[in-house]
Amino acid sequence: MNKLKAICVYCGSNFNGDPHLRSGIKQLASILVSEKIMLVYGGGSVGVMGVLANDVLELGGKVTGVIPQFLMDKEVGHKGLTEMIVTENMHQRKQKMADLSDGFVILPGGFGTLEEFFEVLTWLQLGLHTKPIGVLNINGFYDPLFAQMDMMVKSKFLKPANRDLVFNEDNAETLINKMDSFSATPDEVWFKERNLT
Repeated sequence: MNKLKAICVYCGSNFNGDPHLRSGIKQLASILVSEKIMLVYGGGSVGVMGVLANDVLELGGKVTGVIPQFLMDKEVGHKGLTEMIVTENMHQRKQKMADLSDGFVILPGGFGTLEEFFEVLTWLQLGLHTKPIGVLNINGFYDPLFAQMDMMVKSKFLKPANRDLVFNEDNAETLINKMDSFSATPDEVWFKERNLT
């Protein structure tokens, strides 16, 4: 393992107390620290974000938070990170997080998590970056999402090669190992045939 120096993690600003999720977060934090991979995340002290950041810090790892000023003003920013970068807005935040990272991991979350996931996935599909994307699918949380992706392939809105750009694992170590050996081979997003039936 050598390519991944920093991983951006997208995850929820809430935490539901699920023990499976709690265990998965601990496992991810442990593998990041043991492999000397810096955590890049949204900078929050709350929810899954805060739990993960605290776990990495407690194990002696490095954590960079990226947060827009308006969320700092709401006092949800983490106070004990290795580095905190404050941006003017959400767009700058997402760009900075992507620029700092060698790959992306998705943990359970809500609208914001999905929006960030699909943005970097679309960028990968379009060839705007070649960084690996992995879903840590704890306790089947994202099974319906992958079923939807399969429906997109079946309905010819998504090419199989692009569907396969995303790693889907329930074990953090397996996920990080696969991401570390990733080589991007997206297919052109456009189907050439006019009639897709």
